Amino acid sequence: MKKLIYLIASAAVIAACSNNNSYRIKGSVEGASDGDIVYLQKAQGQQLVKMDSAIIKKGEFAFEGVQDTAVNCYLTYKGADKKSLLMDFFLENGNIYIQLSQGDYNAIGTPNNNIYQEIRKKLSDDNVRLSELNKAAQDTTLTQQARDAKQAEMDDIENEQIEYLKQMIAANITNPVGVYLLKDNYYYYTDANEIVPLMAQIPAAYRDAAVVRLEGKVEKMKATAAGVKFTDFEMKTPDDKPIKLSDYAGKGKIVLVDFWASWCPPCRREMPTLVKLYAQYQPKGFEIVGVSLDRTGDAWKKGIKDLNITWPQMSDLKYWNSEGAALYAVSSIPHLMLIDGNGNIIARGLSGEEVEAKLATLLK
Repeated sequence: MKKLIYLIASAAVIAACSNNNSYRIKGSVEGASDGDIVYLQKAQGQQLVKMDSAIIKKGEFAFEGVQDTAVNCYLTYKGADKKSLLMDFFLENGNIYIQLSQGDYNAIGTPNNNIYQEIRKKLSDDNVRLSELNKAAQDTTLTQQARDAKQAEMDDIENEQIEYLKQMIAANITNPVGVYLLKDNYYYYTDANEIVPLMAQIPAAYRDAAVVRLEGKVEKMKATAAGVKFTDFEMKTPDDKPIKLSDYAGKGKIVLVDFWASWCPPCRREMPTLVKLYAQYQPKGFEIVGVSLDRTGDAWKKGIKDLNITWPQMSDLKYWNSEGAALYAVSSIPHLMLIDGNGNIIARGLSGEEVEAKLATLLK
C-alpha cells in the first residue's frame, strides 16, 4: 500500500508540472519483453476497438494524445506465452501512470483515475474475500450449518459492496466515474425512484448513448414498479405451448414471478426456498410463474427436473435478450416479483427470505 501511496504522490507532482491540454500515459507490464505491444482500445458495443498501440521499450510503454472528455478505455496486452492482460481506466488529459499485471493493476495520476482506483481497490479486495469464502464453503467436511454461515457472510459482503457502490456513485455522479458506475452497475441493485434523481445530475457532456439506453431502462422500471398493474407478455411452456402471464396474474391469487435460468448458480441456490414456499402456500392461494432466461430447451427442462420445480414455466429461450426480462428491465437474476390478486405489483427484487416474510403476512 505504501508503494501505491508513493506512486500517487509522485504522479500528482508530475501532473502539477504538466500540460493538462493533452495526456501522457506511462506504464509497465509485469513479465513483458521489449518489443511486445500494448494496445489502447475503446468499447464499441460488445467489442473492443483499437485506438492506438505502443511498443514496450526498456520495460515501459507510453501513449500521448489529446482527449476532449474523459472516457473509460482499455489497455490490452498478449505476451509470447499467450497470456492476455486487460485493464480499464479513464483516458483524460494529464499524466497517467499504469502498472499492469496478471493479478492486479493500477492507473493513477489524474483526478478520475485516482477516484476510480480507490473504488476498484475496495471492490477487488472484497472480491478476494468472497472467493476465499466460496472456496472454503466447498469443503465437503463442513456441516450444513457451517456452510450456511459462510454463505451468510458472503451475502453480507455483497450487500456491503452494493451500499458502497451507491455511496460512490452519489458522490461522483457529476464526474465520469460516477456516471460510468451508474451505467455499468447500479441499476442492477436499485429501483427507478433512486435512479431518477441521479440521472438528473449527469452533466450534458456525459450523456452518451449508454446513458440514453439507461433512461429507456428506467422508463421500463417505472412502468413496472411496485404499485402499478403488471404488464402482460406471452412466451412458450417447456412443451412449446403458448402461455401468458395474465393466465395466472390478476386472477385472485398472489403470484410470484421468478426470472431465473438453469445456468445461474444464485437462482439454483434460491430454488429450495421457492419449492418450500410453493408447498406451504399454494393451497392458500399462491402461485409461482417461472420466466427462464435459458438458451436451450434441453437445459431448461433439465433444470426444472433437477430443481424439483412443479409450477408453471415460460421462456422464449433468448438468454439475456428475453423479451419478458426486457419488458421488466431485469438486468440480473434471480429476480423475484410479487403480484397481488388484483394484478398490482407488490414488490420487486426480493430475496427468497423476503418473499417468505411477505407471504406470512399476506396469506395467514
